[in-house]
Amino acid sequence: MADNAPRKLRLWEALALSVGLMGPTLAMGLNGPGVAAAVGKAVPLVFVLGLIGVGLVGYGFWRLTQHFNHAGSVYALAGATIGPRAGFFGGFALLGTYLFFLTCTQAATGVFAHAFLEALGVHNSGPWIIVAIVTALGVTVLNSRDTRLTARTLLIIEGFGILAMLVLAAVVVGGSVVGSGGATESGGAPTLDLSTFTSGGTTYGAVMTATVFAFLSWAGFEACASLGEETDDPRRNIPRALVGSVVLTGLLFVLMMFTETIGFGTDKAGVDAFVGAESPLSTLSARYIGTWFALVVAFTAVASAFASSLSSSAAAARMLFALSRDGFGPKALSRVDPRTGSPRAALVAVALVTLVLDVVVWAAGAGAFDAYYWFATLGVLCILVAYAVAGVGVIAFTFSGRSAIRRWEVVLPVAGIAYLLFVFYKQSSGQDAPYSYFPWIAGAWCLLGVVVVLSAPALARRIGERLTSELTGTGSVVEELVEQPR
Repeated sequence: MADNAPRKLRLWEALALSVGLMGPTLAMGLNGPGVAAAVGKAVPLVFVLGLIGVGLVGYGFWRLTQHFNHAGSVYALAGATIGPRAGFFGGFALLGTYLFFLTCTQAATGVFAHAFLEALGVHNSGPWIIVAIVTALGVTVLNSRDTRLTARTLLIIEGFGILAMLVLAAVVVGGSVVGSGGATESGGAPTLDLSTFTSGGTTYGAVMTATVFAFLSWAGFEACASLGEETDDPRRNIPRALVGSVVLTGLLFVLMMFTETIGFGTDKAGVDAFVGAESPLSTLSARYIGTWFALVVAFTAVASAFASSLSSSAAAARMLFALSRDGFGPKALSRVDPRTGSPRAALVAVALVTLVLDVVVWAAGAGAFDAYYWFATLGVLCILVAYAVAGVGVIAFTFSGRSAIRRWEVVLPVAGIAYLLFVFYKQSSGQDAPYSYFPWIAGAWCLLGVVVVLSAPALARRIGERLTSELTGTGSVVEELVEQPR
């Protein structure tokens, strides 16, 4: 990350950061029941459509990272294509996302750690905030070391969780093929019911609304973009890592949603059981394989939540580092460890901020599940804004005359932005308290970014000059690259 730091990360190591932040084991253990409640057995179809939606959004990142790579992700991508003010706004929104995600995944680690200990017979494991504090310390120490250690830790943790899910899928889907393993809610064997990929008995309007839940499973897919300064051949490897993270997790999500749906059963009893399951993967593991495997899956959920915290910490620290390096925040936050190249001061800062948030909600009496969902919602609302800014950036870059992107391709980011607006509307309307407050809180955070950059024209100029220097390697201000404030 330092100016003279060697590029160390390979393609699979960059990909690991995005996969770790999405936390596929965590997502598959939490997001299915809500979708089933909305669409019945059509859960796999919802995730297919969600994959298409996230693909439209991811197109912008794929295109822009072929030209620009920077520790600031959206901050640099928007700054280089729309202007420094837009870059700061997008980066500030994404910083909020990563901070909220780190806060919620620290709480989620507490949720799953307590559930795992309960399964082992330990019924008094203490308040969830203790696990959150240990998680914050652990991810900060790991991220303060060589970045390759973080990537490899993520790969091992999520790789183990994915392997466990694939074993479960093989048993359930295999049983549906041969007609054995009577473990559905009705007691019969699972059936290879491909009608789950149709709307079934629900409407397509309900299916599209439910894709909002599916989309949340991919939140954070762009995290590898923050490793642009630490990855070997970033203009080649970062776009590949982005595509790989979306496609690989997309195939996994669709497979596991199909597995969970037919595993419980596609009749009314099965759908109701799926909707009511607190931990679908653990429930099906116990039914189809045994209690011992359910404990393995429960442990992978703890590990996946920790891995997601590890990725969130790395991404948040790099965003804070990039903003501070360009003049926003104390200069100390822009320093890197000379041995590892990690932004150690920024890592400590994001750990302290998120721990304060967790401690405040814990002291107010909130449970770990509430803390997880509250901060996850805030993070998603902020990331929708950041994604939209990146989409506008690729549209502007397409028509700028500085790229070889064919103009007809602009339909893809336009469709992506339309989908983001749909998701934001669904996340913001018709919600009960406290969720009805969260759009206002997320909006206030993003508005703060606008106020900062508009009230500090010198900051906008420094951002423009720094981005030009960092993205071109020339050290000079190129007027056509970034807009300078008048």
